[in-house]
Amino acid sequence: MWLRILPMPWPLGLKHKGRLNMYTPKTYAEKMKGKRGWRRIANALGYSCHGVRFACAEPGFRQLLWLHGALMLILCFAGFGLAVSMILVLASFVSIVVELLNTGIEAAVDHTSQEQHALAKGAKDVGSAAQYIMLAALAILWIMAIIGSTSS
Repeated sequence: MWLRILPMPWPLGLKHKGRLNMYTPKTYAEKMKGKRGWRRIANALGYSCHGVRFACAEPGFRQLLWLHGALMLILCFAGFGLAVSMILVLASFVSIVVELLNTGIEAAVDHTSQEQHALAKGAKDVGSAAQYIMLAALAILWIMAIIGSTSS
């Protein structure tokens, strides 16, 4: 009797593969959610790989990868201490993550509308500013690392 009083968060009585199913996804987004265990991890890895491939289609992202690749190569031969090297590697990875987010923002804004709009421009400009600030921070860290290694 008390079950009739409580609102149910799922549609009751839907059949799936011959058994009573409490929830049947209706949209693409709902179908992508709800995986469990290793399947969920494998799917997430696949989505991540697709996202990196999508970002690599952007010339700006490819340029950033070349820049960070060159910086990592320089880092291998620079002879910085472990702590300095770790900070520089972390800053490079954060810069790549910021660019991935920026690329995602730009793709979402472009998908929403190709027309010029102040909010769309603002969203793209904020993503670009985040990347600019991260690159400035990376440059400052490299300058500090170089000055610190030559003074000691």
